[in-house]
Amino acid sequence: MNPRALVAEFVGSLILAATVIGSGIAAQNLSGGNVAIALLANAIATGCILFVLISIFAPASGAHFNPAVSIAFALRREISWFDCGVFVVAQIAGMIVGAWLAHAMFDLPLIQVSTTGRTSLGMAIGEVVATFGLVLTILMLKKTDASRIPLAVALYITSAYWFTSSTSFANPAITIARSLSDTFAGISPASVPIFIACQIAGMFLAFALGTWMAGSPPAMTKKRVRRPS
Repeated sequence: MNPRALVAEFVGSLILAATVIGSGIAAQNLSGGNVAIALLANAIATGCILFVLISIFAPASGAHFNPAVSIAFALRREISWFDCGVFVVAQIAGMIVGAWLAHAMFDLPLIQVSTTGRTSLGMAIGEVVATFGLVLTILMLKKTDASRIPLAVALYITSAYWFTSSTSFANPAITIARSLSDTFAGISPASVPIFIACQIAGMFLAFALGTWMAGSPPAMTKKRVRRPS
């Protein structure tokens, strides 16, 4: 395992979580109770930081910042399962520290547990859709034009904040971190298992479709030319 890759995954995950949670806190404080405005601010901040983080850390680690993405790449044999496991640990640790950093920046208690329940069937479906779209975006562009991944992921997540009922967590690591923040972006610990299960399901669906879409086209059968007798 390249230590630079490990640091990139940890630091990128930390900054991503600090942005998601911190912008949620700021948006809630400044929106005057208007949830739509708060969500818009939260979505824009998240999309912007994703573009930056993926752009700067992709050369070091691939800029996964997401266990679902790392597992998909391990399934495709683009990283080893050992590296995948180390990445996942770094991602979760980075996200948790990022949540604490957001709390510290806004003078909130560092240690919190969210009380925001997100248990509806609709939200579960939303997480499947959110993760499916995110992973499929990465897998498809990785094959055709990897340079467009930072922008595509940023745009997808910004839009998915709005078109999915769950506001698009799409990431098991940040789901865990958000359960430790009783703020605008929080999710209660009781809701975490179903969200993560749905995220993994969405990842497998994206992996299956992405693998099929990337497959070689069937070879064309050649017409037999009858030789003159």
